[in-house]
Amino acid sequence: MHASANGDEIIGLDHVVKIYRKPGADVEVHALRGVTLTIRRGEYVAVVGASGSGKSTLMNIIGCLDRPTAGVYCLYGQDVSQLDDDALSAVRGKRIGFIFQSFNLIAQQTVLENLETPGFYQSVPPRVRRERALSLAERLGLSDRLAHRPMELSGGQQQRVAIARSLMNDPVVLLADEPTGNLDSNTGQIILDLIDELNAGGMTIVIVTHDKSVAARCRRVVELVDGLVASDRR
Repeated sequence: MHASANGDEIIGLDHVVKIYRKPGADVEVHALRGVTLTIRRGEYVAVVGASGSGKSTLMNIIGCLDRPTAGVYCLYGQDVSQLDDDALSAVRGKRIGFIFQSFNLIAQQTVLENLETPGFYQSVPPRVRRERALSLAERLGLSDRLAHRPMELSGGQQQRVAIARSLMNDPVVLLADEPTGNLDSNTGQIILDLIDELNAGGMTIVIVTHDKSVAARCRRVVELVDGLVASDRR
């Protein structure tokens, strides 16, 4: 079990600003205008808002895919706001699991190889990687699909592989970006049930969604409007 430097705080953003400069133009886009937000261990949070509200930018900063222009972001007690790309990548690999709308699986690899990839990048010994991958595959009902490649799987199976892969390095937070966006409603419900189960088991989960029914499953809903937190409902 992980232990945080700030009690149960996993994610802490303090007046986070993100400004993008459009290449070749003198235009600045203020994607986040001073977001302050705390997410604690075991929370189940939906981030909602219209297109252009800053949802994706917030997700990228929380996920250590980008860094703030100003303000402070602490992940699990560590200030990661100003880390360089390599350090940010290392934190991301150890602390964060991602589930994307487009699955982001490696087409040339089998399910088993896809599952083992995060462990490979974190220098987990091969035997340990294999044991973890097999255990997660069994947990997510994929044991009979280990030799298949992504294109040989249904959308729901691909998303289950993506979820299993996101859990390989025992992350402290799971970030899901429109995780049911490419799935039919029945398959989407199965995936959401699975995410519910992970949260019930103690996993901290943040879902970015425009779908009200997905947000309604979460115990807390943070709404962004024009790069600011407009409401925070529990």
